[in-house]
Amino acid sequence: MEAKKCEELLHLIEKNSRYTPKDLAAMLGLDVQDVEDEIKRLEREGVICGYHALIDWDKTDDEKISALVELKVTPQRGEGFDKIAEKIYRYPEVESLFLMSGGYDFTVILKKATMKEIANFVSSRLAVIEEVQSTATHVVLVRYKDHGIQFAEAKKDFRMLVTP
Repeated sequence: MEAKKCEELLHLIEKNSRYTPKDLAAMLGLDVQDVEDEIKRLEREGVICGYHALIDWDKTDDEKISALVELKVTPQRGEGFDKIAEKIYRYPEVESLFLMSGGYDFTVILKKATMKEIANFVSSRLAVIEEVQSTATHVVLVRYKDHGIQFAEAKKDFRMLVTP
């Protein structure tokens, strides 16, 4: 498959992983078998790493929260940030880990948990890593948009219009 069609295929799958190979073939103007083969190749090569559902947890009874933790670290000589990252991403509580530019070195996104669980994880697991200089924990209050999907509905203004 040509590179441009492959990129289009990846964008479509990233936007909606429930498209069938038949749907994708129709959208791309390709043969279904070619699309199936390309998806298998991309999975085998690790380009497609997984398929996920995006859940609006606010519409459920789930009371857990999401948190982002910024870390300042001292990189190890000869190892850089990779060894520190490995220590962090091995924890099952870590949903995502990013090396960042700016004021902090890493951003850690934690799995949904209670406030107590998040506080305990940050204080007893992250903050005690030898290379960690400081942490800053941020709790997600409202998720307006995630992975290109808008969650918050526009609020209707029910105020009465007053004119002079």
